[in-house]
Amino acid sequence: MRRAPRPPRTLTAPPPPPGGGGADTERETALARLFEAHYTSMLRLATLLGADDPENIVAEAYYELYRKWRKLRRTESAEAYLRSVVCNLTRMRIRHLQVVRRHVQAPGADRIPESVASAEHTALLRDDQQALIGALRQLPPRQREALVLRHWLGLKEAEIAEAMGISAGSVKTHTARGIAALTQVMENRR
Repeated sequence: MRRAPRPPRTLTAPPPPPGGGGADTERETALARLFEAHYTSMLRLATLLGADDPENIVAEAYYELYRKWRKLRRTESAEAYLRSVVCNLTRMRIRHLQVVRRHVQAPGADRIPESVASAEHTALLRDDQQALIGALRQLPPRQREALVLRHWLGLKEAEIAEAMGISAGSVKTHTARGIAALTQVMENRR
């Protein structure tokens, strides 16, 4: 025996929750404000932590915050939660890539191809690089020289001491003072 065909179903929006959905509107408004206020700093955080795709990390972090919004005890803790999620997702992504790189078996595929950075990622990176280079130029010559030799050329303390004609202890002093000054300048930018 054959059944009669069902009439086509029409898709309708579910009825609004009791109370007019005000909680969802509040959540979306609060998240929009958080996005405007903190997206750039979260993107910068993911980039500095070494994320290969910081935009996706930050987008996923905002999605997690959206999902867990009702579980937040205070809306003031949303930024800290978001920062924590960005850190955790970046760490997980880096670990995942390390495992993938270790297990790649194909010949000639011993390295995962670099992802192409977005324009926003590149602009932020360039902004930080320009600020860092500007701050580096403001350092006293000895500090600047010690930092460039150490961090750009990768020389060891003994090699730097020899190149600069100073003791290894002086290299440590100039490097520490230079790093402290650069750190201060970069923190003042945020």
